[in-house]
Amino acid sequence: MTPRVWHVSLAQAHAAGCVDAKSARKGFVLARSGIQSEFRPVAGGMMSVANTYESQSPQTQYLFAGLIEVFRDSDTGRQAMIPFSDLRKLFPLKAGAKAAIEFVELSPNKPPKGTKTLSLVVKGKETFRLGDCKYNVLAVKETFKNGAGETLDSFTTLYAPDLQAALARRYDEGTSSESVNGYETIKPLAE
Repeated sequence: MTPRVWHVSLAQAHAAGCVDAKSARKGFVLARSGIQSEFRPVAGGMMSVANTYESQSPQTQYLFAGLIEVFRDSDTGRQAMIPFSDLRKLFPLKAGAKAAIEFVELSPNKPPKGTKTLSLVVKGKETFRLGDCKYNVLAVKETFKNGAGETLDSFTTLYAPDLQAALARRYDEGTSSESVNGYETIKPLAE
């Protein structure tokens, strides 16, 4: 019986180490080779993300609901993305939801030359694994276009609503070049 009890305790320890919706409110760390990101919920539905890279200077981001970037700051510069619509109306996201958000990018000493549009399409639900932890995620197709309608970037974000965090991005989806760039581990933020 002793090994069986030990096995149950070990399973509980793994489950206890996973960040859930409640513990995510205290902050958490997502990491993969070359990057560590500290997520901290802040006022206004924002998530503050401090990224530390092996080969670049640190970066701070503010993401609305942990998905839509509204501010970025690093040694290479600052940039604010100002939406022309109320982002709060988009959340909580649901499968099948679609939205187009027009915004302007502002940088010091660089006036904007036009607006951009972010299109979001929630394609469905999936499960994503971070180490021993599994998360329900929404597959959100994100497409950025310039004012002339030309696509600047397009990818699918695997977004965990419980954490308010994008856990991975899938590029060239459905092609032979498809790749996933995602975090590999999660842990609570050290107090």
